[in-house]
Amino acid sequence: MLRRSLTAACVAALLAATGFAPANAQEQTDFSEQVSVSYVMVPFTALNRTGVPLTDLREKDVALYVDGTRVATDLFELSRNAPVSWTILLDGSGSMGLAGKMDAAKAAINALTARRQEGDDFALYLFDSEGHAKELVPFTQNPGAIARALDVVKPWGKTAFFDALAEMPQRSELGRNPSRAIILLSDGIDNASKLSREEIGKRLEGVAIPIYAFGLREPGEQALQKKAPATISEEMSNIDLLAELASATGGQLFVGNQPEQLAHAMDGIESVLRAQYLIGFPPTGKGAVKYRRISLQLDGRARTVRVRAGYRGTEPPVLSASARLKRNERKKS
Repeated sequence: MLRRSLTAACVAALLAATGFAPANAQEQTDFSEQVSVSYVMVPFTALNRTGVPLTDLREKDVALYVDGTRVATDLFELSRNAPVSWTILLDGSGSMGLAGKMDAAKAAINALTARRQEGDDFALYLFDSEGHAKELVPFTQNPGAIARALDVVKPWGKTAFFDALAEMPQRSELGRNPSRAIILLSDGIDNASKLSREEIGKRLEGVAIPIYAFGLREPGEQALQKKAPATISEEMSNIDLLAELASATGGQLFVGNQPEQLAHAMDGIESVLRAQYLIGFPPTGKGAVKYRRISLQLDGRARTVRVRAGYRGTEPPVLSASARLKRNERKKS
């Protein structure tokens, strides 16, 4: 039995209160160690050994830990077929004009919008050599608007995807749904960003919105580089960084440049996001504002758990010994 049942509107209100939507322009551009959240929402997906999402977990099957300490939660919800807000970030640089990469990216985006369900909305951004994410289409429920914008995109210039990606968590908050995802399509060649690898990692630390990155390259290139690490190029190194950023936010990296491969990957992303749990808690306001690592312990058949890596804020509410005892008793029943 759920401890608290929240409507979509309630969940949206909680998301608005998480602190990921700064109150003014200065806060949007300046990174501060003092940024904290007032409610920690932890979306997660549990998969079985064959990669199929589990949809029958109970609250007593899930234990949330922060920095190794069991946390008292007051939210546990399952969405089986929730609408999703999709924030699409497309690489428009000159290198995307090679080897059919742009055609593959457009096919992947069209495959995603073709799967639209009631309530889904989409926004399309293009990043340029200046490191800015140019809004081509604001959030819309009309897939045709996305398709028309894609028709006029022509690859040109250098790539600054680190800088553009750093803007996306705030941009994605403009979507109407509590279930959100950032879709990045790039060949992983960054040659113009002002942010370093370390800085982009810091900017995205604790982001609750999963990033699904599509590295538009031949999968064989990735395998070859792993066999010969001494020959790793900067381009392949950036692909590895995409994998790290995706994993830290609860997303995933896909490498490939064939339309059918990308369409299949989109199927998998959609099934995961529409079968998503939400678990959450309000931080206590005590202790330092710092980055705190999140982990989940699941009972039963779960073999893989995709979850955000952490949050920046004060101490979480610790689950008391008596509460732990009660939960253990409920597990046995």
